[in-house]
Amino acid sequence: MKTSIAPLVEGDLIQILAPAKTIEPEHVLLAKTTLEQKGFRVEISTHCLGESNYFSGSIDERISDFQGAIDNPEVKGILCARGGYGCVQIVDALNWDNIKRHPKWIIGFSDITVLHQRMSRLGLKSIHAAMPLNFSSNTKAAIDSLVEAITGVQYEINTAPTPFNKPGQAKGELMGGNLSILYSLLGTNDHADFKGSILFIEDLAEHIYAIDRMFYALKKTGVLYQINGLIVGGMTGLKDTTVPFGKSYQEVILSHFEGRDIPICFDFPAGHIDDNRALVFGADVEFTATKRDVTLIF
Repeated sequence: MKTSIAPLVEGDLIQILAPAKTIEPEHVLLAKTTLEQKGFRVEISTHCLGESNYFSGSIDERISDFQGAIDNPEVKGILCARGGYGCVQIVDALNWDNIKRHPKWIIGFSDITVLHQRMSRLGLKSIHAAMPLNFSSNTKAAIDSLVEAITGVQYEINTAPTPFNKPGQAKGELMGGNLSILYSLLGTNDHADFKGSILFIEDLAEHIYAIDRMFYALKKTGVLYQINGLIVGGMTGLKDTTVPFGKSYQEVILSHFEGRDIPICFDFPAGHIDDNRALVFGADVEFTATKRDVTLIF
């Protein structure tokens, strides 16, 4: 289990920043209001609402915002405004010493997986959860679970089974994030240790053949042989080729676990979907898949 991070309490400061793609102000302002209504103080970083072509700011501006949040002892949670692309441009330029000395939550998903992997390498927990871009469409359960995660409330997630699930029970450290990002970090300085983990994955707008390619890479680097269980969240907007690949994405994924008896579930409520429940990466969890339901207990 990773190093614990102090739960947030009423009055604690959360800073919203945009480490990747630009974001419209109304999304950030709605998130600010929502979290203030939950009792937190909320600050918007200097360049969060900026625009530099595709990005919220230049690389230097985004580094400045993120470094400022890391170094500010008053900031207890860093909420990333959205994903897109850009975190990999800044992750190695940041000085992580202060977050190692005084851990604080980093919250987000999608491209924020880059930062989750860095936090894992540092031995720290982080939270895969809803971001301001999606607050207006997120379910109440998604927002509530975000608040529960940052305030240290113990909770569990229950969901319905699918015909593709592989029943079983496993314990381990919850890890993962966006499949494409995990794939892009294999063999790099942010390739985390997946031994004994429960791996969570989700993705958006990928071709089915690309899912197969990424799972081959996870297999060839040993990751699939190291994990104790697999949780597949939203696989949203997947595409097939003109000449069909010939398998569903579920069949593709299951084909890479032939001969391995570990629990696997699909359609878990997390990812690029409205019901994006918060997941505490680095926490020890118990994962159970049966014909009746799926349960993840933190």
